[in-house]
Order: sequence, then structure tokens, then C-alpha cells
Amino acid sequence: MDNQITLVQKTVVISATGREEREETLAIEIPYKVALNDRDIGTSMVLATGLEEFGVGFLFSQGYITRPGQVREVLVCPEGRISVHADVEEDIEPKEVIITSGCGGTGKISKEMLEGAFDPLNECGISLDEVNQFIREMLQQSSLGPKTHCVHGCGLWADGRLQGFYEDVGRHNAVDKIIGGILLGKIPARGAVYTTGRLTSDMVLKCARIGIPIVMSRTSASSLGLAIARRAGVTLVAYARPGRLNIFNRPERIIC
Repeated sequence: MDNQITLVQKTVVISATGREEREETLAIEIPYKVALNDRDIGTSMVLATGLEEFGVGFLFSQGYITRPGQVREVLVCPEGRISVHADVEEDIEPKEVIITSGCGGTGKISKEMLEGAFDPLNECGISLDEVNQFIREMLQQSSLGPKTHCVHGCGLWADGRLQGFYEDVGRHNAVDKIIGGILLGKIPARGAVYTTGRLTSDMVLKCARIGIPIVMSRTSASSLGLAIARRAGVTLVAYARPGRLNIFNRPERIIC
């Protein structure tokens, strides 16, 4: 298995003016199995980029890895396996998981992640000018979006610049890659996250549990996504565009 992420497919376009052949670029979904300390945890369909980050973020979502510094090594095998070695309990007990509204029903989070009190967030603010720059830079980062119209992007902004950006066929996978980047020490666990996907419960919950105080989306939030934001004290922003934000919770972190 290689890391090819797109393929070109011939299509026939039929319209009122007739029919024509055209080539379209498709994003490639590949099943990757994630293992923790040589024990298989689960499999997900992913875009074969940022796989180390995805494997670690996936394990965070399942409740196996909880903080930076636990991961010792990540190995991505060409056969479709991400092996994560981490300092966790030796007896890895299966976690009770909840199937989320992730694409195709593939999104899962541990039940314990949904329950219980939230730790304090890594407090910060962001100006409207920075938000505008953040969104524009994120859109410029994506070459797959305009080509395939089939991927979601997720980025993190902190300290006045774009710290990380990932894409995937699943919006929850793109968020997992950001979280994996944080746990691997590649991205700071503060600032603002922007996603092209909707802000459902799992999307907001993962960001809150890792300590990110500002979560923004190009689209809307669900009722449970908003409820979690209120519980955790997250600033929740929907319909985010340069020059316009619709803030559902904690607007004081957006500095005009």
C-alpha cells in the first residue's frame, strides 16, 4: 500500500447542451488499523496523510492516550497499520464507545470522554483580524479541496500564525490529526481551531478535552455540540467567514 492520496477518473457529463467526457480527481480512502502497544484498537477509513498524527489522535478519542508525553514511538506500516507505543497501563481494557454522527457512522469516542468534569482550558483570545488571516491561510493551504471537493480541513492558530493544518475525507479524522499533532508536541495545545466540518458533539468534545478554548467552523453546530461547549467553557463559532462570525458561546475571547 502506497501513500497515493488521489486518482483521476474519466466521467461522462450530461447536460442540456449535450454530453462530454471529463476527468475528475478523487480522494482515496484507505483503511488503516491502529494498534497501541501491539494490541489492535480499531480501524478507520482515512486519507493517507498525517498518519502518525491520526493514529495518536484516534487513540485519544478512544480514551487510551490522555496527555502529551505518553507517546514514545509511532510506526506507519505500508500494509495499512499505525503502531503506537505509549506509556499507558499494561492491561489495555476495551473502552465503552459511543458511535457519533461522524461520516458514515465511523466516528467513535469513549463514553468516559463524554462524562465528567472538564479541566481548565488553555486560556487565550484572538482578534477578528487574526481570525480573518487564519481562515484565508487555511483555505490557501488546501490543494485537495478545490481538486476533489471531497475532503475536510482542520487547522490550529496560535501565537499569531497557523501552527498546523490537516485534511481528511472525514471531518472527525481531520480533527484527530490536529489533536495527534498536539500530543506529539508538533502543535501547541492552545489557540483556536477552525474546521470545515460541522461542530457536532464529538468535534467540540475532542477540542475541549485537549484544552483548546476557541473552536470555529465554516458551517453550523449541533445542539449537543453547543451543550458541550457550554459545559466546558469553549468559545463556539459557526458560519465563520472573513469579516463575519456567529458566536454561540463565550464571545469575549474574540477581540474586535
